[in-house]
Amino acid sequence: MIVTPILIEAGITGFESPAAEYTQLGLSLDELLIEHPSATFLGVANGDSMNKVGIYHGDILIVDRAEQPRHMDVVVATYNGNFSCKLFDAKQRQLISAADNYPPIQISEGDSFLIEGVVIRSIRCHRASRFSHVCTN
Repeated sequence: MIVTPILIEAGITGFESPAAEYTQLGLSLDELLIEHPSATFLGVANGDSMNKVGIYHGDILIVDRAEQPRHMDVVVATYNGNFSCKLFDAKQRQLISAADNYPPIQISEGDSFLIEGVVIRSIRCHRASRFSHVCTN
């Protein structure tokens, strides 16, 4: 699964909530979904290799760089120059797809590899967005 990064600064911004006038609710998607705003970026999932863990093509990924990756976390990594969303097998040092038709990727010493962050949330769009690069399902 390839991830297209969407750079953000300190949270999700760009439009006001239709419920903004209901101040008694005190609900903020930033507060609900993002734990480390200055270390968080968004990405859009592309492909079907993570379907079995509930990440589908077009889903928005909330990726936290401040989180330490744990064994079998869903991560966004740069592997030999490509962004990829996979399960991180810390014990075997592999990137694993959540689909049977994709073999594990063994991370070798000669590979260029960096975990960019841990996927802490994913958001599924059920209707196309006016933002052409997001929610194109």
